[in-house]
Amino acid sequence: MVGYFLKDSVKLADKVENNQIDQNKSNNELVLEQSSKTKPRFTRPPKNYANHIPLYTSEKIAMFVVSAIGSFLHPEKNQYIVALGESTAIPPFLKHLRQQMLDDPTGRQILRDRPNITSETLNLEKLASYGENTFGRTYYDWLKREKVSPDTRVPVRFIDDEELAFVFQRYRQCHDFYHALAGLPITREGEIAVKFFEFLNIGTPFAGMGAIFAPWNMKKRSQRRRLLSIYYPWAIESAAHCKNNLINIYWEKIMDKDVGELREELGITKPPDMRELRRRERAERHNK
Repeated sequence: MVGYFLKDSVKLADKVENNQIDQNKSNNELVLEQSSKTKPRFTRPPKNYANHIPLYTSEKIAMFVVSAIGSFLHPEKNQYIVALGESTAIPPFLKHLRQQMLDDPTGRQILRDRPNITSETLNLEKLASYGENTFGRTYYDWLKREKVSPDTRVPVRFIDDEELAFVFQRYRQCHDFYHALAGLPITREGEIAVKFFEFLNIGTPFAGMGAIFAPWNMKKRSQRRRLLSIYYPWAIESAAHCKNNLINIYWEKIMDKDVGELREELGITKPPDMRELRRRERAERHNK
């Protein structure tokens, strides 16, 4: 019994005798040295790219649950929307989207070039000088009207594969081009309408979830009625006639194209002005 309690001391004495331990070190120093050699119980996997935050499966599930609830209750909070988008961008979907890009000449070019959409790379001052009917000027005017910037798009962080992270980042950065092409504002209605169109054209799971669940959390019935009667039919018709998967459009290279010709070329129609319909509704309520 005594030997059992003394075995650690005996081992320590043997190491000292065999010059395996510096006798000038204190007990605390020896303990710290030993603990530093012990493998930690929890280690974060290494990053695969600059902004990458590797997550374990349990963390990804938790992020999905929290962001899904948060997005439903507080759709105005961007952190929930961003997290839900990445947590639902599962590898099978992203690999399918990448394959669609690989099967298209322009998509392959985008994958090779890895363009990053910012105010600087787009040269907004140059877009402001374009003719009023160009897509570049339409996009610029839309940015000013909605008081947003291409620089506000959050970088992808939670997708593990580096190339798939770029594919999702490309999808995320091109979202405002769809808004501008359709003339839809950054309101809850406008976002849901564009998300539904994205889901039908690109197949993004997060966009499909938004189109299904988001309308039922709207406070005003008139907004839900407008979505279901005007903008959902528009999204279905435009997606059905759209000649391209929008992920394969090199938007930066067609800024000088006539926006009407671009819509016709893609098979996308412009829906009724949502802001004007909202103004009319407010005026009618005021006059009652």
